[in-house]
Amino acid sequence: MSTISNSTNIFWQECPVGKAERQKLLNQKGCVVWITGLSGSGKSTLACSLSRELHSRGKLSYILDGDNLRHGINKDLGFKPEDRTENIRRVGEIAKLFADAGLICIASLISPYRKDRDACRAMLPDANFIEVFMNMPLELCESRDAKGLYKLARAGKIRGFTGIDDPYEQPLNCEIEIQQNNGVCLLPAALAGQVLTYLEEKGFLQVE
Repeated sequence: MSTISNSTNIFWQECPVGKAERQKLLNQKGCVVWITGLSGSGKSTLACSLSRELHSRGKLSYILDGDNLRHGINKDLGFKPEDRTENIRRVGEIAKLFADAGLICIASLISPYRKDRDACRAMLPDANFIEVFMNMPLELCESRDAKGLYKLARAGKIRGFTGIDDPYEQPLNCEIEIQQNNGVCLLPAALAGQVLTYLEEKGFLQVE
């Protein structure tokens, strides 16, 4: 694990082109849309749909997908609680950089522990961290099971699986909560529309 917090003799390098200039160039405001929820709750579906809608409006975004990141920057981490915490910390730091670059960063991760998500929120000005909770029933997520992970967890072949033998701590004050509508899941475009509306109303899609 990194020991950068113990480093000495390091200094922050200021640059003449800052976040404000980058945002003006892109005509949008950098932020982090953090999508959290159980496996199978629709996080990746929402992330891809939101990115596509933003692209169609000429807005630059980038998706940080939990599984994809474990192929690269986080490939040395497992799923023990301390590894999960480090996984989320790294993603939070990367997301912070994308937001500082003026992009709308869409982070899509289970991120089961509230303290880890709150630590990522604390990295940014509070208004620039938008927590989206995919509040879908475990039964629905398990019935989807596109990756077959719930089946393996139920059979005891995967240990520490969120929602089965490891807890998921629901957000207490998320900006957006997405649920079924009378037991029916909304289409991806409609889900993305909820987030787009929030971004529009909060002024992230233009620079005045």
